[in-house]
Amino acid sequence: MKRFLSAVLTLTLAPSVILGKKERAHRVKVRPSMAGTGDLWSSTGHEEDAVPQPPKRLTPSDGAAHLFGSEVRRYREMMGLSIAQLAEQINYSPSFIGAVERAESGCERGFAIACDAILDTREALVHLWDGLFSRRPGNPVPEWFVEWPIIEDESEALCVYNPSVVHGLFQTEDYAGKLLNGDNALVDARMARQTILTKANPPSLVYLLPECVLWYDVGGAEVMRPQLERLCDAASPHVSIQVVPNGQIHPGNAGEFMLAKLARGVEVGYVETSARGMILDAHKDVATLEQRFSAIRAQALPVGMSIDLIHRTKEEHWKI
Repeated sequence: MKRFLSAVLTLTLAPSVILGKKERAHRVKVRPSMAGTGDLWSSTGHEEDAVPQPPKRLTPSDGAAHLFGSEVRRYREMMGLSIAQLAEQINYSPSFIGAVERAESGCERGFAIACDAILDTREALVHLWDGLFSRRPGNPVPEWFVEWPIIEDESEALCVYNPSVVHGLFQTEDYAGKLLNGDNALVDARMARQTILTKANPPSLVYLLPECVLWYDVGGAEVMRPQLERLCDAASPHVSIQVVPNGQIHPGNAGEFMLAKLARGVEVGYVETSARGMILDAHKDVATLEQRFSAIRAQALPVGMSIDLIHRTKEEHWKI
């Protein structure tokens, strides 16, 4: 990995001789946490009142995020811009730019494009982003999802919801294999994501699922019984699993979505569509997802009752 990062860094130090049309960034500012949107989402104050964070010393060889963040900082400083001045020109918040530079948050390709246009890098940052984060041979994860597991790993809190199947962070290997048509590489990648639940300092996590997910047949009783047992066993002091009973009216039928709270109040969301997934950090988008999650959670059973329902469904419906 270090050899790869060193090679990519060498490429970015030399300006590209191919100048492409400058694309405009399509995302807008990340903002601090909203108050009153759920137990995991507490206010951190207004961004304009935040105390500026001192530059964090980065070692590019420590990883992809460190290398990318150090290059964003280097090009910004070469242009003589502060983080706030850059933020005004690329329509990303100072807190988000700072988090990227400190390797505390990932970013989409559009961020690199926006920085390239202002910092006169001759597309060096987007070239670096493509080399570090784009889907490459051997990486089975779709390009638009590559960044999300990094965000999950860096998060302090997660809220996840899927209206149709058990969420990937809680799937057994057999259950995932049925959903992914036996693609072992994709199954392994999904299992690897679940390590965030067992690491030394796991994020706080709230998982909401409709009761119908417990009845949806994925592989028959031989697969479903262990899967529901996995859900029962997953509940812990830092993992809350809550079931929304059948018949409850809620705004959760539009599809899967997730929320991640990162360091210093930075929040991002992820939504799944029929064509692709999208990572969102715009104030309005994230606020909408938070409100939707809170509305769904208001109809869910408490954790204890949810675990009882999952266990009862396993015994009564998925007999072998």
